[in-house]
Amino acid sequence: MKKLGIAVVAAVMAAGPVMADLVFPSLSYRTGPYAAGGIPFADGYADYFTLLNERDGGIGGVAARVLECETGYNTEKGVECYESTKGEGALVYQPLSTGITYQLIPKATADDIPIHSMGYGRTSAANGTVFSHVFNYPGNYWNGASGAINYLLETNNGDLSGKKIALVYHNSAYGKEPIRTLEELQKKHGYEFLPLAVDHPGQEQKSQWLQIRRERPDFVLMWGWGVMNQVAVQEAANIRYPMENFIGIWWSGSENDVLPAGEAANGYKALTFHGVGSDFPVFADIQKHVVDTGKAAGAGDQIGTVLYNRGLYAAMLAAEAAKKAQSIHGVAEITPAMMRDGMEALEITPALQEELGIPGFGPNFSVSCENHGGPGLVGVTQWDASAKTWSLISDFKPTDTEVIGALIEEDSTAYASENNIALSCQ
Repeated sequence: MKKLGIAVVAAVMAAGPVMADLVFPSLSYRTGPYAAGGIPFADGYADYFTLLNERDGGIGGVAARVLECETGYNTEKGVECYESTKGEGALVYQPLSTGITYQLIPKATADDIPIHSMGYGRTSAANGTVFSHVFNYPGNYWNGASGAINYLLETNNGDLSGKKIALVYHNSAYGKEPIRTLEELQKKHGYEFLPLAVDHPGQEQKSQWLQIRRERPDFVLMWGWGVMNQVAVQEAANIRYPMENFIGIWWSGSENDVLPAGEAANGYKALTFHGVGSDFPVFADIQKHVVDTGKAAGAGDQIGTVLYNRGLYAAMLAAEAAKKAQSIHGVAEITPAMMRDGMEALEITPALQEELGIPGFGPNFSVSCENHGGPGLVGVTQWDASAKTWSLISDFKPTDTEVIGALIEEDSTAYASENNIALSCQ
């Protein structure tokens, strides 16, 4: 195993003799204040590739290799991980951090390596004519903001005029992502908007929730991560804020966020772009081929949890893009540039999801040069504290493409102008 300059763990997973491997870096964080969220995602990501190796003999006959590098959710370390691993044949990066993603966009583009910032990162990267190597399908933060507002419209007879909506957000690039969208939607729907920043890591929120108690917003949205989420849920319970009116983004909707509050978290809601639970055939295959054989990345006890599922989903989308790239170029041992082409030609259909053992797990979508973000369909989940389970209470539904499309066009065009990028499709 090659030792890199920083903490890197390379897991070589082979199902027979091969000439080469397909390298999928995992910029993980199993340490630091956000480890509780980073660990299950990294486990799900690694376990899916192990499944493909053990059950299918790899991807197109070539073994997958997950190259894991510890970032601690630190942007500087994330960039170091990228620089230390890109020469290993890295096909696509999943930065798992908006801050890291922003830093890697120009680097990866220059290096001809694609980035998949699934449900995070720079939202305007959905415009593939500007961001040729960045993909954020099947949805982004602006879809999330619109999805929350659409859900509130749907449950309030289509009228939010005069309502007050607060946003409790992580005071970082990530947390600030939805603000502009919520401001534009405020003009359209007539609600009052109250943004409340929470500094990293989010353990101190007394003043924000005292303000919420004073101002009594009708609804509270949250863009949080790690300990910030569980503190917010507990603070909401402390002031007896109605949980059914509290909605988190998909990074604020895992078991980690609600279990510490016990029964007080019952009814809390969160957005999602993928399914919940373990009632899908793929999980039985992971149990058989990965967990029971002692090849799981973790203890094997996270299957079906929100963030394990998300890591698995990210790996599945990467694997399907790799298959697409192999088909397009007629070779099994694809390059990062070929991987980019596969990502841009990716199509997720009901038949494919059925074949993969995840029927209805995520929205159906296709990617194109013009649209690297997918359809932006958003669902809503709700926590049942007694059963200790999340349930999908709303199907994956469309978001406000008129408002979001205009914002994407404005932001991406400005980026192109600042960086002398000619708009084009490869």
